[in-house]
Amino acid sequence: MRLRTLLLPFPLLAILATGACQHAATANASAPRVLLLGEVHDSAAGHAARAALLRKELKAGWRPAIAMEQFDTTQQPALDAAMHDCKDAGCVIARAAPAKAGWTWAYYEPVIALALQYRLPLYAANLSRDDASKVVKGGFAAALSNELIARYRLDALPAQVLAAQEEEVRDSHCGALPEALVAPMAKAQIARDVVMAETLRAHAANGVVLIAGNGHVRRDIAVPYWLHQQGLPARAVGFLEPTSDAAAFDAVERIPTTARPDPCAGFKAPSSAG
Repeated sequence: MRLRTLLLPFPLLAILATGACQHAATANASAPRVLLLGEVHDSAAGHAARAALLRKELKAGWRPAIAMEQFDTTQQPALDAAMHDCKDAGCVIARAAPAKAGWTWAYYEPVIALALQYRLPLYAANLSRDDASKVVKGGFAAALSNELIARYRLDALPAQVLAAQEEEVRDSHCGALPEALVAPMAKAQIARDVVMAETLRAHAANGVVLIAGNGHVRRDIAVPYWLHQQGLPARAVGFLEPTSDAAAFDAVERIPTTARPDPCAGFKAPSSAG
């Protein structure tokens, strides 16, 4: 949801700290692992770097499931059928991608191609836009199951997590969002993180990697936070432009700054939850 850096529609550079890079790329390939790989959505260089890192892992012998933010969980049947029938990533995208999602699908073709090449399970990980809107309007219970709310204790949401997500929402909307919408939209972001965490939890036995925006792979408030709550360690790698703060990630790959217009120029915030 972070308009400036997280949800904008990113050569492998050194991960901060040599030891962290070694662990991220060459840990025991047979051990179940949960690896979260972030992105700046409009950075072609970042997407290429991430695909290269994943390709290196697979060549070393790791065979994880791949979960993607870019597909909503409701699309899983279509994604399953496409992965069964298609021979190339373009076919999978044509058959399973949502028509109005706003993703630059060419950036994701290399990841899907790796899933096809290595016959890896590919999972839709995200809460749909419609369900996120329901959370904004009616809270977690409007879109999430009672089981999921109970498992992640969303009825006792930690104040620091909500406050940090609220700050992200304010910043991502250029400080122009009506204050009455800040908390509901922060809860929608939390709901997305929880749904992604649940997707990973359900498929972690043989290892799983998440492909998602940097905002979703932050260990302090996002998907890794909820996985740790479930006792499932996860390693978060942020793919960050030079001025972005690395503190919220286990490891970082620095990527070139992408030239883009000021996202706040002429920005108009929504006036209601709809």
